[in-house]
Amino acid sequence: MFQRRRLPLIAVGWLLLGPLAGPRPVLAGDADAGRDVFRSECSECHSIRAGRNKKGPSLAGIVGRHAGALPDYRYSDALERADWTWTPDKLQWYLSQPAKQANPGTKMKYDGLDDAEQRDDLIRFLGTVH
Repeated sequence: MFQRRRLPLIAVGWLLLGPLAGPRPVLAGDADAGRDVFRSECSECHSIRAGRNKKGPSLAGIVGRHAGALPDYRYSDALERADWTWTPDKLQWYLSQPAKQANPGTKMKYDGLDDAEQRDDLIRFLGTVH
């Protein structure tokens, strides 16, 4: 079944106005350190290659993507019903707690990442993966 992909308002504005809308938001953190966090925290279940899903969906292009929007991955009903976009702030919130607390009914088994700096680094890295 085809799912409509929704873009966050800031992304739509940037796409329509390009440079007139100003620069894209800058993400905090260190992308190189974030790659290491990804390897230790996420890579068992997620790929960063577009179109390559593992237990979890590919995280390529996750920053700015609507939750549950990859057409080639079978999400839990809970994530398909989640009406949010994976912004840096939403990723911070989601990753700071157990996944089952952030999105009750999710299939994701993750206890969360307590270290805010590591979350910043991870989100910065994910923002570079397309």
